[in-house]
This record gives sequence, structure tokens and C-alpha cells, in this order.
Amino acid sequence: MFSKILIANRGEIALRIIRTCKRLGIHSVAVYSEADDTALFVRQADEAYCIGKPPVNQSYLNAEEIIRLAIESGAEAIHPGYGLLSENADFAKKCINAGLIFIGPPPEIISTMGSKIEARKTMKEAGIPIIEGINTALRKEHEAVLAAREIGYPLMLKASAGGGGIGMQLVASEEELLKAFAGNKKRAEMFFGDGAMFLEKYISEPHHIEVQILADHFGNVIPLWERECSIQRRNQKVVEEAPSPFISEETREKMLNAAVKAAKHIGYTNAGTIEFLVDREQHFYFLEMNTRLQVEHPVTEEITGLDLVEEQLKIAAGERLMLTREAVKKNGHAIEVRIYAEDPKTFFPSPGNITEFQLPQGAGIRNECAIEAGSKVTPFYDPMIGKLIAWGNSREEACSRIKTALEHYNIKGIKTNLSMLIEIVSHEQFLSGYTTTQFVNKYYLNQENKRK
Repeated sequence: MFSKILIANRGEIALRIIRTCKRLGIHSVAVYSEADDTALFVRQADEAYCIGKPPVNQSYLNAEEIIRLAIESGAEAIHPGYGLLSENADFAKKCINAGLIFIGPPPEIISTMGSKIEARKTMKEAGIPIIEGINTALRKEHEAVLAAREIGYPLMLKASAGGGGIGMQLVASEEELLKAFAGNKKRAEMFFGDGAMFLEKYISEPHHIEVQILADHFGNVIPLWERECSIQRRNQKVVEEAPSPFISEETREKMLNAAVKAAKHIGYTNAGTIEFLVDREQHFYFLEMNTRLQVEHPVTEEITGLDLVEEQLKIAAGERLMLTREAVKKNGHAIEVRIYAEDPKTFFPSPGNITEFQLPQGAGIRNECAIEAGSKVTPFYDPMIGKLIAWGNSREEACSRIKTALEHYNIKGIKTNLSMLIEIVSHEQFLSGYTTTQFVNKYYLNQENKRK
């Protein structure tokens, strides 16, 4: 096991990794921007170093400076968390070339799965169902038009290198495709440095369900059940739960087997997530693979009793998985909601100073949060400020606990999405356990429009 690691991230995920390091006796090194100089994760780390000015390209995306500090501080490995450099194959390669261990899969796997086009081709080779679409990079409008005529509308226009819903748009006609293509291509170039687009057939009101896996360097792959992540705004997840209340045991077993098959096909190592879209008849199709720890990993931890960061560290250190698929039991139900500093109606970020702050407590309640009263939410980073997780012996108990906890979540000084989350977890459609990716548009935004 490692004696010291550097955490190339910030906020709640940096604090989350530090917590596991403390428990395991691993010395933690934090890096931070000038905007985060008084942040909780900086104070909790054993060592902390400023790496630049607030903009991410001058700090948290400065791969060379991060690697230099890792070497100078004596760290043996770098944990990238999620977002930022976590799925950057070049960064992983630079870590390895510098003699550091990258806590994640090999760079070539990050690269292959980071391109949605290449990932689709790879999963098709593995025998995993994929959505009908075009498997070539589209860089010009006329290419997209010809491809769309071949597949048929409605379609999802997507950025090949994309994530977080950026560069993604539903198009129902050639006219809509022509309007959408240039703008989404430009956004993809801006956010990902690659404007390659592709098209997939649109699945009406699908469920977004993903399988968490762990894979070691000895060919062992263990699925850790699945998570339902269908409630999203702007194609970004906002409520997640485990296990999925929608799929049958038969479908569950097929999805778990498909995830294991996919991971073995590409020679995957460390923690990863295979994401699927599932239609009304429970046919599932590969969506993408996240080659890192997920934001929603706590719900999997709650129903399995595992510490996924600890498992990541063990795998990266060359240890064999001590788990077996049969030994990982599914215990109870867990729900996570993401707390955002944003207007709950427009979803626009709401930076500012937090004047009052108190987290809810109680049986089955877990908070993953890196702010406190007096903290400043800056406009430089993702507006997610925390996660609230509720576990229960049953889904009904978890639903009751998450609602009560949200009602006792106290934060003042900025706008948040707390009111939206309370409305979601109180809605009869959510309580029924049948939620699709259209939930927010159909049951929340429609109600907001009626109230105007």
C-alpha cells in the first residue's frame, strides 16, 4: 500500500479521498488554487500546495505543476477524483512517465473509452448491445445530414469526446439538426478540444442505469450492483439511487454480466462504471463508460458496505481483489441527491458567500460536503457544493429519510436547488419507483411553468 498520495482535485471529492487516506494511515497531499486557499479539503490534508490562480486551466488542469509537486512532496501516486484531469489520458501517461502511479485505468483505455465513437465500436466488438447510430466522426454539417437520413429521426446529436451533457441535443428533423450542429460542435471544441460529433437513434423516455465495477490486475472483475440515475437536469444527474427500482432480477443479471464482459474485453483495471440506457421493455444499450470514480459512488458504498476509494488504492498498489461476486451482498436501499449552488428554476449558478450552514443528521444519513458557514462559492468551478445520501432497510424508508433530511438542510446566502430536490423526492412518480430521463421536464419544469 502507498505511504503518500497526491489528490489532483478539490472540494468534496478531495475531502472524501482524504478521509479514506486518514483511516488507512496514508499521508495526503492536496493541491489548490488561490480561490480555495481556506477550503476545508486544504485544511484537512496533511500537506497542501497552491498551484495557481482560480481559473482551472491555470490551476487544477495544470498537469505539469501537479506532477512536479507530487514528485517534490514524495508522493508515490496521484488520485484524480472525478472531473478535471480524471479522464485525461495524456495526464495519466505523464504520471506514469514521471514514475508515479495513476490511480485509475491505463491511459490507452481512458483514451478509447473517452471517445464515444471508439467506445461504441469497442463495445460492439465485445457483443454488448449498442444504440443504432453512426460510428464515424462527423465534422461537417452535410456529413451529419447524410448520416441522419440513413438512420432516421428523431436522433441524439452528441460530442464524441463529451460528458456532462455538453454538446448533446435531441433533433427531430433536418432543420433542427442544421440549427444544432454548429453550436454543439463549437461547444465540444471549447470544452473538450475536439469538435467531432456523432448521431444515435433517440430512445423515448429511457431509464439511465449504470453498473459499478472493480477490476484488478489479475483479470478479476466484480460488479457492485447497479444505480438508477434517470433524474437529470440539462442531461446532468441530480438524483441517484441503488439498486434500481425499475429493472427485474432477470434484467439486472444480464446487465451485470454485460458490464463484466465489457470490462474484461478491454482489459480494464481499477474502479469504473458502464452506463446503459434502458427502454420500457427493459432492453438495455451501452451508453458510455466512465473510467474513474463516480460522483454517485456513495449509494453503492451504502448498499455494499465497501469503501470504493480504499478498493481503488489497493488495486493501484497492485493488490488482488479479495472480493468475490457472490460475497458482495445488496443490503437495503440508498438515495443520493446533489446539492447545487444554483437557481432551482433556471439552473443558473449562484455564487456567493454562505452566511449560515447546518447539515441534517440522523439514522441512515450521510453528508459529503466540503463547505461551511463563511465559505465562498466562486464562479470558477462546478456549482455542486455537496451530496446528501440516505440509506434505509427498504426504498420506502430511504425515501422518507431523504425527504426529512432535505427539509432540515439549512443553507443561507446563496440560491440552491433544495426546493427542487424536496419536490422531486415527494412526487408520487418518484415514490412509485418509475423515473425516466424526462422526469424533470415532465414533472418539475411543467409544474413550474404552470405556476407562472
